[in-house]
Amino acid sequence: MTELEFRTLADQALEDLNRRLAAAANDLGCEADFNGGALVVEFEDTGTKFVVSPNAPVKQVWVSANLKSYKLDWDPARKAFALAAGPVLADLMGEAIAQHTGKKVSL
Repeated sequence: MTELEFRTLADQALEDLNRRLAAAANDLGCEADFNGGALVVEFEDTGTKFVVSPNAPVKQVWVSANLKSYKLDWDPARKAFALAAGPVLADLMGEAIAQHTGKKVSL
């Protein structure tokens, strides 16, 4: 995968996640901001922030949430950034938000 291909896929993945989060933001008590190539999710009640950002040199999307970090690779079979034998980006974020809020989340 070239750097341009990676950037295109990463931008599409983060834009899609941002749209999903915007649709659910009121119910989740959070605000999503996609700016400068990174997506920041901030929870109004605690000020806690989750960050999703592309890392072009290693062609991964990195997620920082609930004091943990995750490094997701492109999975061509699922057409999504995903953990090896684990959830895709949207599902990982849904799980992290559910853990933080105590609410069931489906993104």
